[in-house]
Amino acid sequence: MRIDLALKHLCLVKSRSSVKHLCDDGAVRVNDLQAKPSSAVRTGDQITIRFPHRTVTIELLDVPEKQLSKSVAPTYYQMISDVDTRKDDEDF
Repeated sequence: MRIDLALKHLCLVKSRSSVKHLCDDGAVRVNDLQAKPSSAVRTGDQITIRFPHRTVTIELLDVPEKQLSKSVAPTYYQMISDVDTRKDDEDF
């Protein structure tokens, strides 16, 4: 399955076009390789998404066939890390 579809089906992004923008910016990696929106993903792949204020890394446990509900989607992946990359406002 294409990564843009997989991330949309897993409720990790709002739209396929947002995945395209992230991929174009080099913010999506599959198994440590920069991904294109059409890059294929399979069970067991490690996906890292660098959002503006956080970085998420997951391991794909199963590839979704269709759009999942937000309550079911987390059963298809294992969260490896979820790091908030914003700077602390208290430091300023």
